[in-house]
Amino acid sequence: MINGRGFDSEFSAFLRTLKQKSDIVEVIRSYVAVDRKGGNYWACCPFHHEKTPSFAVNEGEQFYHCFGCQESGDVIKFVQEIESTDFMGAVRILAERAKMTVPESNFDTEEALRKKKKRDAMSKILLDSARFYLGNLYSGDSRAEEHLEYISKRGLSPTTVKKFGLGASLDFYSLPDYLAGKGYCKEDLVDSGVLSVSEKNGKLFDSQGGRLIFPIINAFDEVIGFGGRVLKKTDFGKYKNTKETMLFDKSKTLYNVNLLKKLKREQPIKEVIIVEGYMDTISLYQAGFKNVVASMGTSLTKEQARLVKRYTDNVLISYDGDFAGQKADLRGLEILDDAGLQVRVVPMPEGLDPDDVARQGADAYQKCLDAAMPLIDYRLHALERKFDLSRTEEKRRFVTEALKVVKTEESASVREELLKKLRDRTGITYHALERDLQNLKNEQPTAETEMPKERLAETAAGTDKQQKAKRFILAAKLFSAPYAKELNVNELPLVDETHIIVAQYIAEHEKNGERIRPSELFELLDESSKEFNEILDLNYGDKLTGEVAERFFKDSVKTLQMEALEQEIASYNAEYAKTTDEEERKAIAKKLAECIIRRNRLKKK
Repeated sequence: MINGRGFDSEFSAFLRTLKQKSDIVEVIRSYVAVDRKGGNYWACCPFHHEKTPSFAVNEGEQFYHCFGCQESGDVIKFVQEIESTDFMGAVRILAERAKMTVPESNFDTEEALRKKKKRDAMSKILLDSARFYLGNLYSGDSRAEEHLEYISKRGLSPTTVKKFGLGASLDFYSLPDYLAGKGYCKEDLVDSGVLSVSEKNGKLFDSQGGRLIFPIINAFDEVIGFGGRVLKKTDFGKYKNTKETMLFDKSKTLYNVNLLKKLKREQPIKEVIIVEGYMDTISLYQAGFKNVVASMGTSLTKEQARLVKRYTDNVLISYDGDFAGQKADLRGLEILDDAGLQVRVVPMPEGLDPDDVARQGADAYQKCLDAAMPLIDYRLHALERKFDLSRTEEKRRFVTEALKVVKTEESASVREELLKKLRDRTGITYHALERDLQNLKNEQPTAETEMPKERLAETAAGTDKQQKAKRFILAAKLFSAPYAKELNVNELPLVDETHIIVAQYIAEHEKNGERIRPSELFELLDESSKEFNEILDLNYGDKLTGEVAERFFKDSVKTLQMEALEQEIASYNAEYAKTTDEEERKAIAKKLAECIIRRNRLKKK
């Protein structure tokens, strides 16, 4: 069977050995306390707050499942989540633990090996550059005085400066000379983003020449780039980042994610504060708000949203005081919302940014956090700033746009609360606003693409009863319930992608006479497959055993057989209505009659 991640056979064999040497109970026990109860081990879930253990570890099948937050996975997935790393990061951690060497063949080709060698060289260049900049800052060189003066002016302590590795570029050419002495090749120096080539004379120069340096460090504590701030008035941008490289992609990282990861190891992270810039991050961290990262001035991306979700489900957006006026489309915040994060927006005093407020004291910033509002409230707040409500025409336009925002809220109670706020802001009666909202809600989508993805998926997957039936049947097959042995999963009418993958796995292993191991499915399914978690939920307690379970299995099979027949009947009815040929109609009618007979027999069972 080909691994779902597309690994070659050698690396797949390595993964199997690695998992065999990485007993999931022992690995999890090294992070949290586990107790054996019945046939499983139990712990308080490390991924959400709880007092009563709901985190089950199945030693026999080598996977975990939490009944509280629905997290589940194999030993690699656990290390991914607990260490806030990616798949290969978790593999390397487990390989080091098991004293195994990760095979280079995973980086298969000569080209891939060349890239790995280049990546390693660039990583060393960046680390040496960071050390060089840090050394400059406290070198006693008079040129570093303006850097130190700026740091002092911003109220940063020496401890904070060291924590973030701040440094100083004193000129454009001392760094190239320093790195040349280390023996690095010109191509790697330029490709790392640290140095650039002069168009005038072809010489290498420091890309961040003369700036205060902010090392950008990833979750593995590797320096991957730099941000630099000018200290004098100039025509250039105030801040400048390393160009995009093999190591650094601003859209896929967050400033201070390295310290956030360390914080997660020390304590659960309830929420993460996202700011825009380096100084906002550093000032908040120094003020005691260590759960802070920065998007480095860019619009938030899907990759950044997924990165945040490794640490928490709750996000506080803390941009500057005129954020609502300048960025009212809020698309970046919608990306966080789409990723399943609970987003609140922190209102800042007009004209101030988080750095300004943090320097007034922790209490001043905490007041801003306490006033954080849900995303939908902030969308209305941002929208209001676009209109002059003292003018009748603009007020009407505001109400029209505001109702479209309210319409997106699923909760009736929240919609009612939002309408009351609109009433208070506009003076329009609640009932008038409610009627206008209802008229909006009654508008039907004009095309299938206008239906929300969730609704389309729900329609395709069938009714809740059918969904439960499919889950139970697949769980019974997956965990080898004796009453499910004779059922051929290929005959099930499945449309959900997760169900299809699980069924294909079961069918292939049954055909080859191989043992079905549920933990292997974590390599084939999306990391956040909630539907697979629903199937795993059925494996605990006595849900799959006994006479009641057997009867439910038979009823579930009947439910799906009935569903398949109803779909077949509907299809024949549609064919019959379309054709005018009498012979074709007779043939279709015969097939239709046979389906109806089978359906009636099934109903009598």
